[in-house]
Amino acid sequence: MSPERHGGPPPKRDAPHPFTLVIFGASGDLASRKLLPAVYRLFQQGLLPPQLAVVGFARTEMTDDGFRSHVREAVAEARQDGIEADGAWESFAARFSYVRGDYGDLASFAALARRLEEGAAARGAPRNCLFYLATPPSVFAPVVEQIRQAGLARPLASSRCPDAKAEPWARLVVEKPFGRDLRSARDLNACIQGAFAESQIYRIDHYLGKETVQNILVLRFANAIFEPLWNAKYVDHVQIAVAETDGIGQRGRYYDHAGAIRDMVQNHMMHLLCLVAMEAPDSLDAHSVRDEKVKVLRTLRPTPPACVGANVVRAQYAAGEAAGRPVPGYKEEPGVAPDSLTETYAALKVYIDNWRWAGVPFYLRTGKRLAARVTEIGIHFKPVPHVLFNAPPFGPMAPNVLALRIQPNEGISLQFQVKTPGAGIRIEPFKMDFGYAASFGGQPPEAYERLLLDAAAGDPTLFTRSDEVEMAWAFLTPILEGCAEQGVAALPSYPAGSWGPKEADDLMAADGRRWSVMKRRRSEGKVPNAP
Repeated sequence: MSPERHGGPPPKRDAPHPFTLVIFGASGDLASRKLLPAVYRLFQQGLLPPQLAVVGFARTEMTDDGFRSHVREAVAEARQDGIEADGAWESFAARFSYVRGDYGDLASFAALARRLEEGAAARGAPRNCLFYLATPPSVFAPVVEQIRQAGLARPLASSRCPDAKAEPWARLVVEKPFGRDLRSARDLNACIQGAFAESQIYRIDHYLGKETVQNILVLRFANAIFEPLWNAKYVDHVQIAVAETDGIGQRGRYYDHAGAIRDMVQNHMMHLLCLVAMEAPDSLDAHSVRDEKVKVLRTLRPTPPACVGANVVRAQYAAGEAAGRPVPGYKEEPGVAPDSLTETYAALKVYIDNWRWAGVPFYLRTGKRLAARVTEIGIHFKPVPHVLFNAPPFGPMAPNVLALRIQPNEGISLQFQVKTPGAGIRIEPFKMDFGYAASFGGQPPEAYERLLLDAAAGDPTLFTRSDEVEMAWAFLTPILEGCAEQGVAALPSYPAGSWGPKEADDLMAADGRRWSVMKRRRSEGKVPNAP
């Protein structure tokens, strides 16, 4: 692919057929921080149809003009440079309208249906609708039921609309978390599938929209030098880290009923695991790619509740420092129970029992209030034999590591050994580094931009299928049950601003390994105190 395909805006593609984006929870945090700015950027790039309309739906009292002012504030805050009151902005703002309603009230959804009919007729456009659930998970089911009763779901044999004159389509985008265990995920699937066909349902995880996540398949299957090494013969272990510097902020009431395993491992980390471990799909169509991801989940070695203690570490952040200022511990955050046993950090050792990965451990760790914000996949290759250069006086040497940086400074690094200049032989590790920003200019497009376009175009490749959701929960639910059965009075703690609890280090040390994150080049900034 040429550099123009990567830097700046997303690749040029045909704009979707005219549609109306209906945002449930339009006055909330997700819509303000992510969705509304993403819609504006797509509009600026000419990637949306001229007849696009956006209808906000929420419980907050607001007029159409009030909603447009809200949109302007959200976009300006995301851009950090204000918005010019010019013709382009006025054209964009004119597309927005608002319906105030309750999520369980059929009359509110009847009013929404009338608004959609009137808007489509005024624009001379088909009533194609992309419904986006940017609401708390507790109202996913009521919203879907009211959409069904209001006659807005319109299940179709196919979610694609190749002909603008074809029967109008309806699609549903569902944010995470999708359930909180296997039973609730199955119940939610049954509810949604009672209103929409599976082909109409787009379970979104914004990680799958990140350029570097999509690049995992390209790296593996478009380069002959990597795929032959991508197996148990050459790989010692794999590390997947999703570290955050932020605490829980104002999400205490939600987070204290979720925790790191439900909030991050079940979705983000399971997706990364599948993309790293999957076999090559027959093609790049959605069905083939998602089939291979599900095969990985089916071969995860079960962790019985009684064995959780040996393979899982959970902890909570204590008071410490973040960005040079003191911050409270998790139990001092608003909305958190003082005796909470909810984890803000989780580390797991898992195995994939198939031919490619037999015996190779995958170490997963994620946490709040850690030393750096970084998402990275490390492929740690087996050491060379303990002879020649890997024996004294030259060795032991650090094994080769291929690091895939998802965020920030998206890119790929390969660590290998070189002889330093000078008399005699002195060997040091060297990092060969590729960065998107340095190589192509600018940052990759925001994940929500790509995913909104894909949903509008009817491409489900980067979205999660129902069986994938349920297989992930089938693996993690026994772990959650085992955690609940441990009967501990308190979880281990780690200071805010550190890399996590000692117990997580012990988990690796027991196998003769340690956690690591590839240090950045000086020009890109280093990961502080990288372990």
